[in-house]
Amino acid sequence: MTQLSISEVARQAGLRPSAIRYYEQIRVLAPARRIGGQRRYDAGAVHRLAVLRCGQEAGFTLQEIRQLLLGAIPGSAMSARWRGIARVKLAELDARIERLRSMKNLLRKLQTRCRCETVEECGAGILRSGVLGCS
Repeated sequence: MTQLSISEVARQAGLRPSAIRYYEQIRVLAPARRIGGQRRYDAGAVHRLAVLRCGQEAGFTLQEIRQLLLGAIPGSAMSARWRGIARVKLAELDARIERLRSMKNLLRKLQTRCRCETVEECGAGILRSGVLGCS
């Protein structure tokens, strides 16, 4: 089995060696074997880092990626893990998108409707008839 140095793993994974050491420290990546005091990895480490980077690009937190890599159910298929975590993340994104749409609509309305001169006038308008009632 070929053993890779940390610099070779970093090159293949498109990461810095410090990132790989960090992923080991937080236990997203299993600690490397030491040979002559140097870290040595098998090709599986590069594959795990590819999954990790894909998860990060999809917006997953490191904790979520840890769950993806380790699996809630030991031995569960990777495809089932992706489907499960994607389902949760998609629901979160849908809620965030809806919140952002609401914020955008509110800002557009405030931009065109608010004619207040002072904070007090604006606050009174909000209390009187809601934010969109500012005059």
